[in-house]
Amino acid sequence: MGKSNHIIHKPVTRREMLGMCKGGFGSLAFVSLFGGISSACKQLDEPKSVLTQLGQTPHYVPKAKNVIFLYMDGGVSQVDSFDPKPRLDKENGEDPNKKFKVDATQFGNVGKILKSPWKFKQYGECGMPVSELFPHIATCVDDIALVRSMVSNFPEHTNANYFLHTGSGIQGRPSMGAWVTYGLGSENNNLPGYVVLDGGLIPPGGLDNFKSGFLPASYQASILKAGPLPLANIKPTETQEGLQEQKLRFIKQLDGSLIGNLGHADAVESAISNYELAYKMQSSVPELTEFSSESEATKKLYGLDSDDPHTRSYGSQCLLARRLIERGVRFVEVTCPKVSADRWDQHGNLKDGHERNAHAVDQPIAGLLKDLRVRGMMEETLVIWTGEFGRTPFAQGTNGRDHNPSAFSMWMAGAGVKGGTIFGRTDDYGYRVIENEVTVHDIHATMLHLLGVDHERLTFRFGGRDVRLTDVHGHIVHDILA
Repeated sequence: MGKSNHIIHKPVTRREMLGMCKGGFGSLAFVSLFGGISSACKQLDEPKSVLTQLGQTPHYVPKAKNVIFLYMDGGVSQVDSFDPKPRLDKENGEDPNKKFKVDATQFGNVGKILKSPWKFKQYGECGMPVSELFPHIATCVDDIALVRSMVSNFPEHTNANYFLHTGSGIQGRPSMGAWVTYGLGSENNNLPGYVVLDGGLIPPGGLDNFKSGFLPASYQASILKAGPLPLANIKPTETQEGLQEQKLRFIKQLDGSLIGNLGHADAVESAISNYELAYKMQSSVPELTEFSSESEATKKLYGLDSDDPHTRSYGSQCLLARRLIERGVRFVEVTCPKVSADRWDQHGNLKDGHERNAHAVDQPIAGLLKDLRVRGMMEETLVIWTGEFGRTPFAQGTNGRDHNPSAFSMWMAGAGVKGGTIFGRTDDYGYRVIENEVTVHDIHATMLHLLGVDHERLTFRFGGRDVRLTDVHGHIVHDILA
């Protein structure tokens, strides 16, 4: 049988049809790359690529417009930070197996009951107890809603990180920042809607903590650093602007021809969106990361004059986070600096490790909260502080603490949050939650609620069902809301 000259096309689905049609709109975005704007674009207040227009209307009036997520990588010890347990002092050095049922630990090394090396004091009008680790954050407790009854589903860093960031303990799901920008978009057309500030430590699980999963690729995080080089390749390598435009025009032609032949062209469409955004970021990012316009008092507030280089580093990240949300970026995650200790993951030498980490982040976090308050930005910014799990009230070896997913502390501050609140309770050892258990799904639901999004309605069709950040779980923690 001879070969036919006719091409048999498969039926075009609605999704494929929309994908092919979007190429026309994508080309409008490219016009701005080359110095011209079509008459169609001139009729729009803020021309945007198609991918950034998905679902930007909240379900109801939001309390918060932006989120700053302060991620404490490794697991802060709850009994050494925000959940004091006098019983640990009384029974220090005793066998925990004679006091309560000890669950299997991550490393199977159960030592004696270990009291906290730090004293606690009450602060603020609310009288919230805070340990000596956080003297600066302690001055902000009237803005903080503390949850002492957090639990996680996973005792190991990688799975717990995926769970905290994506609502699932397995790899490949969209991160919460991707869900937020998918639902609400960004208010700045020249910057990403979702930014992760790399302080030197990418958490276990790697960049998959920040990816878009099965959502369109344009919703994954952009990784920036504080300092003179926030983003690799942000400066054009071409000596002439016209040369760069010629290259971009050629890429546009290649992608345009490819989009017409593909049924599902998310990768191509996302690339088009990224070309457009990268071109704009060449001018917006240098201005963003230039702190010369900030007063000396503001820089000092964030600890940029500290003798500790890790405090200066984290302070720069917190200041950059404020500047990002000030410019309309929707979701910013701030990761930990690389101190000599292993994150907050002190399986040994608890005192030295927790003190080094706390010194790095304490002043900058307090500076961020106070700066947001002074600028009137606290009313529209939600600040979330947490690690992926807590730590045991007994020692690992002699002077460390193992992972504990059965109880840990986290806090929120800012838009819609009832400051000076303590919610939930652990047992006398801080080992297990005994009142008002709060899950990671509950925190995600509460975060979306404050952003004006119903967590049960923010869905994406994948694998034959409507998937959401909170899966089939999640309840809003109304007791910590104003």
